[in-house]
Amino acid sequence: MRSMLPVTSGTAMPRRSLLTTVAGVSGGAVLAGCGAASSQQTSPDPAAHLKPLTSGPTPTTGSSSTHAPSPTTGTTSSSPSTAQSSRSDSPTAGGHPGMLHTTADFARMAAKVAAGAQPWRAGWERLVANPHSQSGWRPRPAATVYRGSGTPENYAALYNDIHAAYQNALRWKVSGDTKHADTARDVLNAWAHTLTRVDGTADKFLAAGIYGYQFANAAEILRGYAGFDLAACQHLLQTVFYPLSSSFLARHNGAFITNYWANWDLCSMACVLAVGILNGDHAKVDEAVTYFKSGAGYGSIEHAVQFLHPGGLGQWQESGRDQGHTTLGIGLAGTICEMAWNQGVDLYGYDDSRLLKGCEYVARYNLGQDVPFTPFTWKFGAPGVWSGSKDITAVSPQARGDVRPIWEMVYNHYVARRGLAAPYTAAFAAKVRAEGGGGDYGPNSGGYDQLGFGTLAFSR
Repeated sequence: MRSMLPVTSGTAMPRRSLLTTVAGVSGGAVLAGCGAASSQQTSPDPAAHLKPLTSGPTPTTGSSSTHAPSPTTGTTSSSPSTAQSSRSDSPTAGGHPGMLHTTADFARMAAKVAAGAQPWRAGWERLVANPHSQSGWRPRPAATVYRGSGTPENYAALYNDIHAAYQNALRWKVSGDTKHADTARDVLNAWAHTLTRVDGTADKFLAAGIYGYQFANAAEILRGYAGFDLAACQHLLQTVFYPLSSSFLARHNGAFITNYWANWDLCSMACVLAVGILNGDHAKVDEAVTYFKSGAGYGSIEHAVQFLHPGGLGQWQESGRDQGHTTLGIGLAGTICEMAWNQGVDLYGYDDSRLLKGCEYVARYNLGQDVPFTPFTWKFGAPGVWSGSKDITAVSPQARGDVRPIWEMVYNHYVARRGLAAPYTAAFAAKVRAEGGGGDYGPNSGGYDQLGFGTLAFSR
């Protein structure tokens, strides 16, 4: 891997000062992010007149964390930060396929399903039952995709088609049935030869990030398949999706660095990383990895896992907002880490496995248990346009218990691959097993934020 390249961040405050600020007087994040599976929100462009959120009560400053009670579910043998791995901590070497899945992963899935082994068989049954995974799916490509209130929104066609391509490609890899590969190929080729622009409100950055990383993953599976136009897909991602995601990480749409919640950065990083892998562009891989480690916005891991608490718990940056967006962030961060792992970069373990602490915090709260919370103040708006702030004083119960197909991936890395203790993550993975995918978690875009099928794909 080439040495990592720094990413400029426009009006961003330095990394450390962002966290110091939010614990005191003026931190915060954004006017909206990707919608939860149960409800979709739309954010106005910061260039327009931003509307303030309702102010909360005055927070206390500094850390107000309390000691977390000992876990009562899952493995409790050791702390996630101190457990010794029973496996190698070294990530696999990079190569193709090398995003969410590798050749070894596909071989494991195929062998386990053929043998009728559980839980892989249950994961496979969820896949084949999904309408998107049926061969013969017909794409609906458009020259311009719009996302955002007030625009001619048509982005549902794109995310439905991407999930059809991914699910059919996965069915082909597990079963060997080429009619599914043909379907996936035809869907991706249709979009690669038609789409020229992603547009809309600020939500266009969400569309570029989420659908960019998902499109690239489907394309990576089909690499080398007869009739698949890899070059056209690479060009589409390079010229349409990547510029929006890279621009967002560098400039945050002209807003204050604290304006956007963590999921905006995370989906942009996922796109940049996936495009870099698909196109063999090490500079893009370095761009995403560097931002994950040290980016100025809320999506970098030190800011996404905003405060550390006793008991191996890390407060997620959106946990005071709602649990739909909080779980979205866990899924996106896990996706970034898994793709990086398969390219030889261990982001899962970065900063003493900081992501694991965030996963444990989010899983614990969404399993119905209490978590500590450090208040902070969220500043939003755009320089010279408008600004406001809101005190975030407690973890939000909104959408508590939200179910997304995100837990198997992080559980199987930290517990099965690394041998670490992750009792709450393990408990939530068990609760939702076997995971489905797009189309199984509601009809709105929040139900398509993850590719899913983690029980089939990541169980070890």
